[in-house]
Amino acid sequence: MIFPIGDENVRGGYYPYLSYAFIAVNVLVFLYQFSLPTQEATAFVNTYGSIPVEIIQGQDYFTLITSMFLHGGWMHLIGNMLFLWVFADNIEATLGNFRFFLFYFSGGIAASAAHIFFNMNSAIPCVGASGAISAVLGAYLVMFPKSKVKILVVYFFRTFHLAAIWFLGLWIGQQLISGIAAIVPSTAGSGAGVAWWAHIGGFVFGVLAGLLYKMTKHAEEEYA
Repeated sequence: MIFPIGDENVRGGYYPYLSYAFIAVNVLVFLYQFSLPTQEATAFVNTYGSIPVEIIQGQDYFTLITSMFLHGGWMHLIGNMLFLWVFADNIEATLGNFRFFLFYFSGGIAASAAHIFFNMNSAIPCVGASGAISAVLGAYLVMFPKSKVKILVVYFFRTFHLAAIWFLGLWIGQQLISGIAAIVPSTAGSGAGVAWWAHIGGFVFGVLAGLLYKMTKHAEEEYA
């Protein structure tokens, strides 16, 4: 297994208060969730997780936000927070705190919409920050394609650097393969429990937002 553990940070810009605040909130919510008895923890997830069939019926829209701060287990939390810690600070430093706030939640909602589209009849709660984080990854690919990402290879416990365009390109490629496999009748059920289309939807949103930012920035520089 490989994990990103660092990158080339933007110098100057806005301090990523929100990126770190989101990590703290996610950890605190999970600790609270983990402290609950089993039945109460299940009820908590069912109440604040995003359930596709209920959203389609016009119910519990608030869960599109609250579900971003719930996680299914320690590894789910750690993996998401690691990606958020590595990649979000550069996006926030560049966009600014308020625009990053809007971007993060919009990306999470777009990710949930993609998941719901492919799972309209599902009564299983969808939880996790990965949809919003996928939006961060999509924007990162557009805005910092040449940034060097430090990768840890767990099996060998060695690190190496890889350009973001390659690392994130491989990442979204794996999501697409898994997402397609999940909806093909002969392979449906493979990777069950992972919201692949939330990852894909969030990533596409992030790419489009990153392109819009770059075009707007270019136009501002031309007319400055």
